[in-house]
Amino acid sequence: MNFDLKILYKTQIREEMMNSFKYGNIHQIPKVEKIIVSSGLGLNGQNNSFLQKSIQEFQLITGQKPIITKARNSIAGFKIREGMPLGLKVTLRNEKMYAFLTRLIHLVLPRIRDFRGLSKMSFDNYGNYSFGLSEQLVFPEIKYEDVDQKRGFNITIVTTGKNKEESTFLLKKIGLPIEN
Repeated sequence: MNFDLKILYKTQIREEMMNSFKYGNIHQIPKVEKIIVSSGLGLNGQNNSFLQKSIQEFQLITGQKPIITKARNSIAGFKIREGMPLGLKVTLRNEKMYAFLTRLIHLVLPRIRDFRGLSKMSFDNYGNYSFGLSEQLVFPEIKYEDVDQKRGFNITIVTTGKNKEESTFLLKKIGLPIEN
């Protein structure tokens, strides 16, 4: 089954949003701008083999090499030094974004145990939606035998919507299972 969200957005969702929200111009209609996938490594980021394994899993999941986020300041209480690797981050746009969103909606979220939908409370005031996944095993690209430790992910879907209502409508029409 090939679900092309970009074509669905251009042919159906844009028209439905134009009718529902009475926009004066087609460029006012909200769209998904980018998806940011990030993960904090903590002090394990110092371990080179752990860091390389995390980078490898990120590449499998997103199809793109992650950026290593580093500490800006030293914090003695947390044993963090300036420049120390603390996390990984990938920003997906255009085709890779739509491919990731399709896999997320149709393959990953249904694999989560006792999944009843994503919380509608996870929108910020600007219409962006953020949620977390507690482990990488829900992605079909990751094999159970290759996992040495569970790693969680934060996923932020950035939209051009002006408020929660516009973005909720958009993401529900795309197929994201947001609870009512």
